[in-house]
Amino acid sequence: MKKAIVIGSTGMVGAQLIKLLIENEEYTEIVSLVRRASGVENPKLTEHIINFDEPDTWSNFIKGNVLFSALGTTIAQAKTEENQYKIDFTYQYTVAKIAANNGVRNYVLISSAGSYADSKTFYLKMKGELELAVQALPFEIISILRPGLLVGFRLQSRPGEKIGFFILNGLNKLGLFKRYKPIKATKVAKAMVKAANQNKSFKYTLNEVSDLAE
Repeated sequence: MKKAIVIGSTGMVGAQLIKLLIENEEYTEIVSLVRRASGVENPKLTEHIINFDEPDTWSNFIKGNVLFSALGTTIAQAKTEENQYKIDFTYQYTVAKIAANNGVRNYVLISSAGSYADSKTFYLKMKGELELAVQALPFEIISILRPGLLVGFRLQSRPGEKIGFFILNGLNKLGLFKRYKPIKATKVAKAMVKAANQNKSFKYTLNEVSDLAE
């Protein structure tokens, strides 16, 4: 029986992940750290509304078997690259470091297709830097998922994603940018749960995320 820790559970993938973990009999306890209440209630779920800038107030909650990291934002929501970096890199790395130090052995991270620490694109560089940083932490197993554009329901509308979805679909039909092709959030969430059951660290490409979810 397992205890899961989740960050990013109010996002598109995170919300689906929480549903799957609640339904999954392997997990008897789920701890979710959020910046705002999700509205989800279940006997297995304990939700803590926290300030990620004050780790001393919540670090004791980061104890369990698996840390699922689905936290993230867009530049449109963050307003500045500095704010986006704080959420997508600093917060995620801080939680991961605390989890590793607290004895959590398994870490599952949503990254991005094309992530590369030396990329000239801010977003892809940030994601690549996070991948390198967490891989240096003393987890026993690290699963990194690199999906393309996420498709599904969000509590907060992101018009830019809808435009990007139609553009990418068109380009994919022409055989272009296939590694960034849209993927359903439900499929990514399923892949996260299955990745947590693997016995070795691995980086999953978009196609491998899809295969893992099946």
